[in-house]
Amino acid sequence: MTRIGYARVSTTDQSLDVQIAQLRAAGCEIVRSETGSGKSRSGRTELETIMQFLRSGDELVVLRLDRLGRSTRDVLNLVHELDERGASLCVLEPEVTTSGSMGRMVITILGMVADMELQFIRDRQRAGIEAAKAEGVYTGRKKNVDDEEIRRLIAGGSSKAEVARQLKVSRMTIYRALAKEGAGSAI
Repeated sequence: MTRIGYARVSTTDQSLDVQIAQLRAAGCEIVRSETGSGKSRSGRTELETIMQFLRSGDELVVLRLDRLGRSTRDVLNLVHELDERGASLCVLEPEVTTSGSMGRMVITILGMVADMELQFIRDRQRAGIEAAKAEGVYTGRKKNVDDEEIRRLIAGGSSKAEVARQLKVSRMTIYRALAKEGAGSAI
C-alpha cells in the first residue's frame, strides 16, 4: 500500500509547509501540493494527477477534509472514484478513513461541514463588501484599461471584438465603456 499525500492552500500568501510536514510524518511516500480554491475540482491538476495514478490498495491522505474540497458533491465523488479503484481516503484531522462503512458516513458529514464553511466565508465576504460600500470605502477592483482608450480605438475603426482581444478584456468591458460615453449624451 502506498500512502499519497495531497496538500492544498487557497492563496499564494498561505504556506503549504505545515501540511506537507504532517503528511510526511504520517508516512506519505509521495506528497503532491498546489494552490487553488477548494470550491471545485476544476483546475486542480495535482489532485487530478494523483487520481490518475492511484492503484488498488493505495491511500490518499489529506490533513483535513477541507483541503481535499469544500463541495460535498466533489468530496463524495472523489471517495466514489477511490472506491472504484480499490483505494481509500485517510483524513488526519480528525482521524478517519473510508476503508470502513463508518468512515464513509463521517466523511459525508465532514464534507457537508466544509460546504457550509464555504457558504459562511462567502456570506462574510458579501457582508464586508456591503458594509464598505455603505461607508463609501469600497469602490470595486481597479480597472485594467482606460475607458478613453477603448473609445479611441473604436472611433479609429476597430471592431468591439478586435479591441477586446487587443486589450485582453471581455467584450462586456467594451460595451460598458461605450455605454458610459452614451450616458453623457442623448443616444
